[in-house]
Amino acid sequence: MSDVLTEISFNAVPGLRTGHAQDYAGVTGCTVLLADTDMAAAVDVRGGGPASRETELLSPVASCERIHALVLSGGSAFGLGCADGVMRYLEERGRGFDTGFARVPLVCASCLYDLEIGDAQARPKAEMGYAACLDAEHNRSACGNVGAGTGCTVGKLGGVKTMMKSGLGCHAVRIGNIMVGAVAAVNALGDVFDLDSGKRIAGMLTPDRTGFADSEQALFRTCAERADNLFTGNTTIGAVVTNAAFSKSQLKKIAAMAHNGLARTIRPVHTSADGDSIYALSTGSLRANLDAVGTLAAHVMGKAVNAAVRAAEGTADCPACRELTFSERE
Repeated sequence: MSDVLTEISFNAVPGLRTGHAQDYAGVTGCTVLLADTDMAAAVDVRGGGPASRETELLSPVASCERIHALVLSGGSAFGLGCADGVMRYLEERGRGFDTGFARVPLVCASCLYDLEIGDAQARPKAEMGYAACLDAEHNRSACGNVGAGTGCTVGKLGGVKTMMKSGLGCHAVRIGNIMVGAVAAVNALGDVFDLDSGKRIAGMLTPDRTGFADSEQALFRTCAERADNLFTGNTTIGAVVTNAAFSKSQLKKIAAMAHNGLARTIRPVHTSADGDSIYALSTGSLRANLDAVGTLAAHVMGKAVNAAVRAAEGTADCPACRELTFSERE
């Protein structure tokens, strides 16, 4: 694909600003995507345990056509409260749906579970959401232990002792005037594989941490068992954004196709113990081919997943990809 694609910075996609806020002591945070005016949006949820807010606004049959912001957050369902700060930021600036009596900002949110790392009582709140909006005024791209990626981990089928640190990743490309980007907070039950080579780059470790275990094989060994709780602190949440114009129903298809990027880079994925959710956002007015953009969405999402684990920094108890002294055996 490199002969037709040009890589660009995620924050180069027009009509959208991205900001982050985090609590490094508590190991949690949030990421906010603010539309310059408003944006068409849809969501496709594949995991069995999502935590979300206002996602019904994005149904093709809902009357709402455009939203003003999207929040990706840690803190499990507690983190949904940081959207209140985003609403306050937008209301102060006269942004929102005009009801005739007040402008009501339309803010969607999805959260991931990061309570098993850091302080379980540290959760993103309204103040953090507001701080992320202030950071979005600078519109800086960031990856790794930042925003919603601050408390992300992967390879969690064996529990906290064999999981690895992950983070937030982003990637964007352009073909001519059409731009497609993705941001992902990768907090997966499964292992992460390089999109191009298929090589495992992060995931569940062996008990002595001298090599990779295999999450899929570990899951297969439980096939005959009843497992009501597969270490349920998981979820990969993210968004694809384009400057091409699409309706909500078309964006729903693009979000669905973007999940192919997760399927190519995370195994297992979309389990009942994950809350995997991808949003698709349209900020522009250019005409583009739906299937081409959907295919690009899968590509940039897979690249964003890889960037999330490669940029992450480990903790004393949870190593990251960049710190490993071994690689997957050929």
